[in-house]
Amino acid sequence: MSTEWISPRYADLDLWPTHEAVAAMLEGQLAAAAAAHAQSRAIADAADAAAHRLRQDGRLIYAGAGTSGRLAVLDGVELGPTFDWDRTVYALAGGMGALLDSVEGAEDDAAAGEAAIREASPTPADVMIGVAASGRTPFTLGALRAAAAAGALTIGLASNAGTPLLALADHAILLETGPEVVAGSTRMKAGTAQKIALNILSTAIMLRLDRIHAGLMVDMRVSNAKLRVRAATIVSKIAETDLGTAEAALVASRGSIKRAVLIARGIDEGAIETADGNLRQALRR
Repeated sequence: MSTEWISPRYADLDLWPTHEAVAAMLEGQLAAAAAAHAQSRAIADAADAAAHRLRQDGRLIYAGAGTSGRLAVLDGVELGPTFDWDRTVYALAGGMGALLDSVEGAEDDAAAGEAAIREASPTPADVMIGVAASGRTPFTLGALRAAAAAGALTIGLASNAGTPLLALADHAILLETGPEVVAGSTRMKAGTAQKIALNILSTAIMLRLDRIHAGLMVDMRVSNAKLRVRAATIVSKIAETDLGTAEAALVASRGSIKRAVLIARGIDEGAIETADGNLRQALRR
């Protein structure tokens, strides 16, 4: 596996001046971004297919182990406050306690991955995102097989070509990052590429689910003072009104940015349901 290769370039890394070692590590991070960029079409295709399923009240299911699993969970939990998305399930090797403590051997248990997914009772409306730098992690493969058997759409992210995860997934995203500066430490280049790809994939899904309007987070949860100011600014911009009117509309809408925009424009807030959550269509009506 290329992610496990020992690069002769870094054989004397411990003898390098620190600034040169840091520069090499940063170079690796740029390579990770390039690897993700090379998969832009694959990410877009996966996002379109996922959004189609999720419109049927489906759930996003994230599965992974170690660094890959933690990055997957991080991506999923951020969808709640950013896009008001709460239909999310996690299958992390070793359980959610593995977010903080390493659970040795958990990633080698394919049966545990299958059981975690079966417990979630997946349906054809669901979308599973499996992440494994190696592309061979038994737990993640077991989870993906169980999701596929239930008819869920499957998306696989891996950093090694020709691996089972990519072969099994409906949508394969190959993040070819190659050898690490610190051999085998996939929390570095491979991890960065995974984080980028997950960010873009989930954001593109939310875009296609009409949770972004004109580049603005119109389904954001207004949960603190900073976000109340941001929400009022968003409402003011879209509704083309002053901040005072925007703030009053937010109060009337009980914190819903989309409804507040309609209220501020003098449109029945129920138009957002008629438009299936698409603010642009609701404003036209």
